[in-house]
Amino acid sequence: MAIHITTTWLGNMKFESTNPSGHNLFIDAGPENDGNGEGYRPKALMLSALAGCSGLDVASLIKKMKLQVDDFKIEIDANLTEEHPKYYDKVTMAFHFFGSDLKESKLQKAVDLSVEKYCGVMEMFRQFADLKVETYFHKK
Repeated sequence: MAIHITTTWLGNMKFESTNPSGHNLFIDAGPENDGNGEGYRPKALMLSALAGCSGLDVASLIKKMKLQVDDFKIEIDANLTEEHPKYYDKVTMAFHFFGSDLKESKLQKAVDLSVEKYCGVMEMFRQFADLKVETYFHKK
C-alpha cells in the first residue's frame, strides 16, 4: 500500500505536512533553533506516532475483549544520542490503565499483542532503539 505525504515549507523553520486522514499538521523548530515553536518537533512526533500506533491497537483490543477501562494513557521517555545524527537509542513506554474493574491479564495481553504483533511503528523503533515496555494498573 503506497502512502503519499507532502510537506511544504511555510518560511523560516515552519512546514505544513499533509496526512492521508485529511488532517494536516505543522512542524517547526523551537526558538533555540531559529523557529517559532508553532508546530511539532520531528523527533518528538516520532514518539507520538509510537504511542498513537500502539494506543490504537490497545483501544481496539479493549473494545473487542469488552473490557472495562475508565481511561488509559501511554507515557514515553526516550534518550537522544549526543552525536549527529541524533536519534533515540533507548525508549521506555509505560501503559497506565485506570478503572475499578481492570482485568489485568487481559489488558496485559492487549499490550503484548500490540508490542509483539500489530504495531508497525514499534517494529520500526526496534531497528534503532532499545525498547522497554511497562504496564501499570491503577484501580479506583
